[in-house]
Amino acid sequence: MTERKKKLRIIQISLLTLGMIIIFFTYYKSNTDPQQKILSKEVQDKVKSQLKNKSNEGDVFYNIEYSGLDLAGNRYILKSLEAYNNQQKQEVVMMKTVEATFYFKDNTILYVWSDNGKYNNRSLDMYFEGNLKAIYEETELFADNAEYSNSKSFLTITNNVKIKDIRGTMFADKLLFDIKKQTLNIASFNDNKINANMKLKWKKVLEY
Repeated sequence: MTERKKKLRIIQISLLTLGMIIIFFTYYKSNTDPQQKILSKEVQDKVKSQLKNKSNEGDVFYNIEYSGLDLAGNRYILKSLEAYNNQQKQEVVMMKTVEATFYFKDNTILYVWSDNGKYNNRSLDMYFEGNLKAIYEETELFADNAEYSNSKSFLTITNNVKIKDIRGTMFADKLLFDIKKQTLNIASFNDNKINANMKLKWKKVLEY
């Protein structure tokens, strides 16, 4: 065997050996490390979930606060532990764990809490939903929903409304509070609940 053939044979054997080593380690790693496969899949699923949530909710902000004056000249402060912009309506801020404070011109204060809420940073309208609680003077309000219209200076509280103070408890389906006129309209959807239109200050309205 010539010297040239010997060198060629050595090169062929070396390449064959190298190929077998590569095949062995590739096969061994892919079949003896199932945990890595599982982990990779879990990571991929988590990333996909996060990307999906980010796509639906946009950037999430924590401990945010909005403040300003409504059209009636009343000052308000709106806080939320977590919030993100509505992707379909960028002016709408979706909120979780909401707290709102309204400072009226007659020096009274209205506090509102809810699990969730919406705030339109253009119209300044607010929506509260879930375990709604409000306190005004010595009166407590409980309901499912509430909506504040800045353009109308109206606060509408709906669904399972309960009004409670030192004189007792009253139930209704809807409570309409005219902020400008300081009047209250208590409405019901059936004959078993109160239906009244009261031209009194809210803090005096429960003299029943």
